[in-house]
Amino acid sequence: MHSGEKKSQKQLNRMRDQEHPKCMLCGPSSKSGLKLAFQVNEQDEVTARFDCSEIYQSYTGILHGGMVSMLLDGAMTNCLFARKIKAVTGELTVKYLHPVVTNCEATIAARVIKSSRRLHYLEAEISQNNIILARARGKFMEFSSVDDL
Repeated sequence: MHSGEKKSQKQLNRMRDQEHPKCMLCGPSSKSGLKLAFQVNEQDEVTARFDCSEIYQSYTGILHGGMVSMLLDGAMTNCLFARKIKAVTGELTVKYLHPVVTNCEATIAARVIKSSRRLHYLEAEISQNNIILARARGKFMEFSSVDDL
């Protein structure tokens, strides 16, 4: 971390390391995970890049839809981490607009739409070559311990 790093980026990194150390998507301690590094941008969105390796394909040359869904869900969780919020997915709706192709880098982005008490509404998208290929909306339930769920 460099000295000019935003507070929200430090919060995201701290929350990810504490709450998701072995997460298959973003966990820094996950042995076989993707270890995606989400970054907070000027609009307080989070973004990450993913190489879309063909090992995650379904049909030849197409990223598996479950992987697309996981990427979108994980981006929204990391967006909440940047706000020091620990929450689980309560609802996730994904719209697949175009296939996400393999062997082509994708960008995943997420943002908070609104929050009320312990509910947080987010949206995310995955794009390649500046074309949005899938969008998701999610409702996340905040919790402090497993007993809250």
